[in-house]
Amino acid sequence: MNNIPHESSKPHHVAVAVVGGGPAGLMAAQVLSSLGHSVHLFDAMPSVGRKFLLAGRGGLNLTHSEAFEHFVHRYGEQESQLKPILSDWGADQLRSWAQELGVDTFVGTSGRVFPMEMKAAPLLRAWLSRLRHPLSGKPVEFHTRHRLIGIKACSGAESDHSQVQLTFEVRDLSSKQVEVRQWSAKSVVLALGGGSWSRLGSDGAWVPWLQAAGISVNPLLPSNCGFHVAGREGIGWTPFFISRFAGKPLKSVAMAWSAPSGQIARRQGEFVASSYGLEGSLIYAASADLRKAIQAHGSAELKLDLLPDWTLDRVVQAVSHPRGSRSLSSHLKGRLGIDGIKMALLNELLSPAVLQNSAELAKAIKGLSIKLTATRPMDEAISTAGGVAWGGLDAGLQTKVMPGVYVAGEMLDWEAPTGGYLLTACMATGYKAALSVHAEMKGDEP
Repeated sequence: MNNIPHESSKPHHVAVAVVGGGPAGLMAAQVLSSLGHSVHLFDAMPSVGRKFLLAGRGGLNLTHSEAFEHFVHRYGEQESQLKPILSDWGADQLRSWAQELGVDTFVGTSGRVFPMEMKAAPLLRAWLSRLRHPLSGKPVEFHTRHRLIGIKACSGAESDHSQVQLTFEVRDLSSKQVEVRQWSAKSVVLALGGGSWSRLGSDGAWVPWLQAAGISVNPLLPSNCGFHVAGREGIGWTPFFISRFAGKPLKSVAMAWSAPSGQIARRQGEFVASSYGLEGSLIYAASADLRKAIQAHGSAELKLDLLPDWTLDRVVQAVSHPRGSRSLSSHLKGRLGIDGIKMALLNELLSPAVLQNSAELAKAIKGLSIKLTATRPMDEAISTAGGVAWGGLDAGLQTKVMPGVYVAGEMLDWEAPTGGYLLTACMATGYKAALSVHAEMKGDEP
């Protein structure tokens, strides 16, 4: 068995190459093919859209129905960069796109938008069928098991056909051989994903060789991720808590934390206690701020309101009511409805002295302090922050140091919470890059 890569013969030449078969790359390919361009799409995995499929396993959240000004605010520090892109193609356009593929959508009670079937597979099948058999334009040609390992700009002296040379590592399943193949293109859209979920193709391996090409890349960091807790003794949850409550959800709670601006953010929802700490939608919503606090100070603190619909005075009165011979847990369950994991958290994080002090216990119920010490590994995160710096791109998402190379999707330096914002921005940047390629190839300004 020979696994040593060997060079193929002369390079193949194409007009447009899209590298990456996730939502950003597929959208770029669809737009370009519909505009009459011959598009070749390359992906390292045996099939495209793998992260898209896994993300939709529990119900594919396509986008969010909230007003545009609120929608773009979810992108935090990158709002100004993404606002014009999302104003051209955003939540409404995504729903129309799904409708054109024969997939109806609906708005859930949280404002999130889902396909009627709540599944990703039917939508992906319809999308790939449209790419291979478009209603207009040219079909997209797919090249799977092509792992990009290098890119460079070519001058006219080096190539009569293109300005960008791509180097792929291609594995032949029958012979088990690895071959290095060269392709060249007039324009290239890179949509290689971030650095999470490497088993699905998003491994961040592109970072060093893009940096070597002179493209500025900010470090990839976990986003929408879980966090380790310090616990009362500073060493995480106790074995008892882990054995009884790891994996249990905390519902109908509110969380407060400090944003980098110094303002206190507050949000209501739910999350999950894990063996290492905390994870889930409410934690993900604050993950960017919490991660930055840990980077700056070594730890982050959140305050958990176990009874967000109760006032502090009401909690004080209920806790202070004489409990006679009843245990504290029985008293809190009967008077406040606190039991299960909520009661376990109080026992886990509060000292016996605080538990027996009605006023201090009431304050803790309305603002239980939890210290976070670290994020979980990036490969476990739902998405990543960091990526290709916006300063190294023009308004059309073309790299300034490598003309003809455009960047889209999670490769760009942005982050957003879950709720449809990730998918929408990935597809929107793919749409934007495709229009820029089209304008450039037609000799117009992007």
